[in-house]
Amino acid sequence: MKNKGFTLLEIVIVIAIASAIFMAVFYFGESIFSWNSASQKNLSAQSDARKILKTITRELRSASPSSLGAYPLSQAGASSVTFFSNVDDEPDKEQIRYFLDGNELKRGVIKPSGFPLTYNPANENLSTLIRDINNGLNPVFEYFDSTYTGASDPLLQPVQPTQVRLVRITVYIEKDPNKSLGPVVATSQVFLRNLKDNL
Repeated sequence: MKNKGFTLLEIVIVIAIASAIFMAVFYFGESIFSWNSASQKNLSAQSDARKILKTITRELRSASPSSLGAYPLSQAGASSVTFFSNVDDEPDKEQIRYFLDGNELKRGVIKPSGFPLTYNPANENLSTLIRDINNGLNPVFEYFDSTYTGASDPLLQPVQPTQVRLVRITVYIEKDPNKSLGPVVATSQVFLRNLKDNL
């Protein structure tokens, strides 16, 4: 009469196979969860960036001479832009500055004050708009003149503000390069309405 049952070797093999299957399912589930989490973060970052770029383009579009008569665009750098626009219900125009500070896109607003009126840098009100920007060598702001055709190269830095007719804004957002699906790229461009000549 034969003994029925499993040998120790058979039990070890079954446990090893079951463990391998369990680990494979566990890591697959973890990868799916991680991918889903990264996708959600990317979608959220893209949505937030689009809202902010919409605000920037709206303000740039209405750039106009300052309350002191200065040219509408006062500075046009690769990582910052400064201009004048009326962004509230008051009659005077604010000086608006968007700039990259480390990996954050910030906005600075100076309301003119005093008599005679001045834009005092000490009165700049700062806020952080977008975090985790990773543009590398890519400029945040690019500028085009009145010859822009849709495929033209941007103006070379340093840019003379009086040449600018269109601004392109591009941000690469990547919260964690080790756990992301790649950077989220948000871009927008805007014609400076009050500076148009032959456009």
